[in-house]
Amino acid sequence: MSRITLEVCVDDVAGLVAAAEGGADRIELCAALEVGGLTPSRGLMVRAAALDLPVLAMIRPRAGDFVYDAAALDVMRADIDAAREAGLTGVVLGASRPDGRLDADALAALVAHSAGLELALHRAFDLVPDPLEALEMAVSLGFARILTSGGKTTALAGVETIAEVTRAAAGRISIMPGSGVRLDTVSELLARTGAHEVHASCSVPHVPADPRVAALGFASPLARRTDRTTVAALRRALDGSSAS
Repeated sequence: MSRITLEVCVDDVAGLVAAAEGGADRIELCAALEVGGLTPSRGLMVRAAALDLPVLAMIRPRAGDFVYDAAALDVMRADIDAAREAGLTGVVLGASRPDGRLDADALAALVAHSAGLELALHRAFDLVPDPLEALEMAVSLGFARILTSGGKTTALAGVETIAEVTRAAAGRISIMPGSGVRLDTVSELLARTGAHEVHASCSVPHVPADPRVAALGFASPLARRTDRTTVAALRRALDGSSAS
């Protein structure tokens, strides 16, 4: 088996360093991972572009659902421009209709604006009523991969759907399991899905040294930090799976 790609999501400079030193193959660059990731700042994009790794920026202007109006789409186009100008590899996109289906018109506009950048479809995919229909749309729009937990809270819980979508994709697009990908779940995920890449936070809880930071609302109680040791351990596990 060929080497399995490890994508690590990070939301600060320390996370960039931890992911790179731990052995990540690719980085999903975000802000606010505690709400699933938002668009990172331009400064963080520039810093990430200096790494000798592919980096894709999350393009998500707010927390919540993925139903965007014209004003939000304008913001997203400007953020795509920022990612390109910073020298990043690509962007991570998603847009939904109110019924959960992918918004073909919004995605087509964003994809067109992303010309020259690598494209990943984020977990808006996990809200769709028909994953196979959404798969075909993603293929037709030119996405390189789909990040999915199979519509469940963790990839292991959604493993059957991930496997079904992977079979239907038939190599036309990569299906990348994400959410709850850890040392104790990754081997089963790989065995049951046939995935060639995985997405993980490799994070540990982060408690500010000064308790006033959280008490005054400056930090989320859900805050976590990318952990170099965890990245390295998952990298070793993936290398073991590749060799078997």
